Amino acid sequence: MTVITDKKSFRKAIPILASDRARLPKLLAKLTPVQRRWTETAGFEGAANTHTIVPDEQGGAAMVLAGVRDADDVWALANLPLKLPAGRYELGKGPLTIPADNAAFSWALGSYKFAKYRKSGRVPAELQVEDSTKVVLALQCAEAQRLVRDLVNTPTEDMGPEHLANAAREQARQFGGKYREWVGEQLLAENFPAIHAVGRAAAPDRQPRLIEITWGNPKNPKLAVVGKGVCFDTGGLDIKGAEGMRLMKKDMGGAAHALALARLIMQRKLPIRLHMLIPAVENNISSNSYRPGDVIKTRAGHHIEIHNTDAEGRVVLCDALAYAVEQKPKTIIDFATLTGAARVALGPELPALFCNDDKLAARFEKAALTLEDPMWRMPLWRNYRRFFDSDIADFTNSGRGGFAGAITAALFLDYFVPSEVSWAHFDVYSWNDVSRPGRPLGGEMQGLRAVLASIS
Repeated sequence: MTVITDKKSFRKAIPILASDRARLPKLLAKLTPVQRRWTETAGFEGAANTHTIVPDEQGGAAMVLAGVRDADDVWALANLPLKLPAGRYELGKGPLTIPADNAAFSWALGSYKFAKYRKSGRVPAELQVEDSTKVVLALQCAEAQRLVRDLVNTPTEDMGPEHLANAAREQARQFGGKYREWVGEQLLAENFPAIHAVGRAAAPDRQPRLIEITWGNPKNPKLAVVGKGVCFDTGGLDIKGAEGMRLMKKDMGGAAHALALARLIMQRKLPIRLHMLIPAVENNISSNSYRPGDVIKTRAGHHIEIHNTDAEGRVVLCDALAYAVEQKPKTIIDFATLTGAARVALGPELPALFCNDDKLAARFEKAALTLEDPMWRMPLWRNYRRFFDSDIADFTNSGRGGFAGAITAALFLDYFVPSEVSWAHFDVYSWNDVSRPGRPLGGEMQGLRAVLASIS
């Protein structure tokens, strides 16, 4: 970790002085004439995500001037760790005071690089900050976010269903959770037929499975957390084109979110009875692939007609949701990279929230604004259930006509959650399509900090 909080490890560090454009004159007034000329020559104007290093008389770094949007920007220092020379830095007394927890969070994520398959290059700079409860919590969130990024960025060759199960087992071991899984034919024996149907065409070493972690005092309110773990999605027999398949290693992004939330709940010892579930599959193509027109009986007893094998995420989720409901939770939260339609409607940065509980949704939305962890609530418009009408089964797995794709996907899941259970569904992209400070191109955690704050 590039954030140092142990005072015993503190040493002389280069101060970082933060300012926005409006307060820059106040900062410049405190500099020597030579330092002011240097800053002007460098073209530093206090714009967000810019900086300049002011030298001392020996040619070393006397201080760093950092332009920020405002003092409360959670990403305020995220552009610095990989741009500043390697060394130790600390928060100085500039016109704007960056809270230590925001500084720690943005620095930890600004230091992130996915280096599993190539040398990481330059060493990130270090930041030393005073330890506090807020700083500890911020760094826990940063670690969870780095976990999501690592899981999503890893190619499917090294992140198949078994690898995902190993990652979940490790989190359970580390934080005292109880781990369990059902693999391959065990899914049929234990009545998870929909998960098995989607994943049965994968190679023998990539059998479908349902991953479970339980943790916490049974007397506490039960929270079920479910994540879509489609480790790769070819589209099945309704095969995707090359462009549509290119990023399908990230189709387990919902599972990564669920595992990160489970980690934070266990790590913080929240007063919650946790029940985490990940249906982990590869939607592959073989002689035993499930087919368009097949009818599959689900764990809940519903028969679904397969209109489209590329609408597989909701099929594996329905068995997991049905099992979660059987355990009588107070609340269910699921995460899934479920539809391209959500991205068409909201773009890559806004997860779509669907919720059957207005009070729960309001808590999420309030936390999202406070924490700068955006999301957007979409309607569970049940009149659109008519798009699932089937002549031979209870309903289909894919709405007709191409209308309201994100809504209809959520409505499919809605069949499996009774109205008396508070339920929230997040349709996440789990990917940064462009690099921004602290948020490099690649896998990403979205909305989870706001969810955590709402349930804590």
